[in-house]
Amino acid sequence: MADQTSDRQSSGAVLFTAFEPSGDALAAPVIEALVAARPDLKIYAWGGPAMEAAGATLVGETAEDGAMGLGAIAHARHVARTIKSIKQWMSTCRVVLHVPVDSPAANFPICKHSRAIGARIVHLAAPQLWAWGERRIKKLRRLTDHVLCLLPFEPQWFGERGVKGTFVGHPAVNRELDPAALKEAAASLAPGAPRILLLPGSRTQEIRRNLPLMLRVWDSLRERHGRAVAILVAATPQVASHMRSLDLPSNTRVLSGRLDEAIAWADVALACSGTVTLNLLRQCCPMVGVYKTSRLSCIGARFVLKTRDRLLPNIIAGERIVPERVPWCGGAEPLVKDLLHLLEDSRRLEAQRSALRSALAKFKGPRFAPACLKAILSTLSPAAQRGDDQCTP
Repeated sequence: MADQTSDRQSSGAVLFTAFEPSGDALAAPVIEALVAARPDLKIYAWGGPAMEAAGATLVGETAEDGAMGLGAIAHARHVARTIKSIKQWMSTCRVVLHVPVDSPAANFPICKHSRAIGARIVHLAAPQLWAWGERRIKKLRRLTDHVLCLLPFEPQWFGERGVKGTFVGHPAVNRELDPAALKEAAASLAPGAPRILLLPGSRTQEIRRNLPLMLRVWDSLRERHGRAVAILVAATPQVASHMRSLDLPSNTRVLSGRLDEAIAWADVALACSGTVTLNLLRQCCPMVGVYKTSRLSCIGARFVLKTRDRLLPNIIAGERIVPERVPWCGGAEPLVKDLLHLLEDSRRLEAQRSALRSALAKFKGPRFAPACLKAILSTLSPAAQRGDDQCTP
């Protein structure tokens, strides 16, 4: 992390603020594209190592997994202190553009300060107000100049409510893959059939909730299909090491990363709800979605969540094409039945693949980083575009 030294820049500063590892990864290719296109801009970030490697000056580390394992109250206090620090830092640097990355609850207070000092604001990833919290649309309208939408239906939804949005694609979907290379790599992963892919999430809390349930599901499937084999994908080597230390059922292999290869290998996936379902969508891999939570949270979701479907491929398709248990406070057996329903009839597997291909087609068009860059540059103030602003951090 770079220390804060005085550094006058001819075109002012661009500030990125991210509060989760997913936000760190989302912002990195955009920062890299912005550095290449406008080397005269000084780019600062509160975020993580990916943003720093992309070319931003990292002022504070805020993209740790689950705020370093803090509890809910401690996490809230940690975020509040971070917001205060960012506001204080902004008084020392002329920020001409603020790019809040996801995490609206943490970013909205910073956006309010950015608006007060005259900075333009471009949200990277639209807050999912269409799923819950539509009442916050007025706040978003006040605190943004442009919203970069990752899902194809979002620009229309926000536009109808007076918020300018542009569909920029999603980095999990709008990217090139080499099917032949993936197929070759997948062939050596794990022999057996059927091939089950287990994706318990990337955050510590998600894994803690979903992994035990998924292992119970897999153990039941293994009893019914003796030749079945499973791959469990960990987001990091540390998580992979933890998974390998568990008493895993036989015929279970743990991989660190290599997600695309594992997807190419799988007949079907049991996936934690989230971005990973879009990685599955990218290869049209059949899946069942789940998000294990408490009974109280399941009850609360009925009142808070406004969409009938909660799994991203279903939301994008506009219909239930993937079995989903989101949120889920029950046991393993319904998920076993969902998976067997697909595995024991090849026509159902192919029907889901076909529906996923139709949903995937809705992403056709933009390339993520270039589309974000174009929208960000178009939103810069005329002074910043001329190179008239100055930043003295």
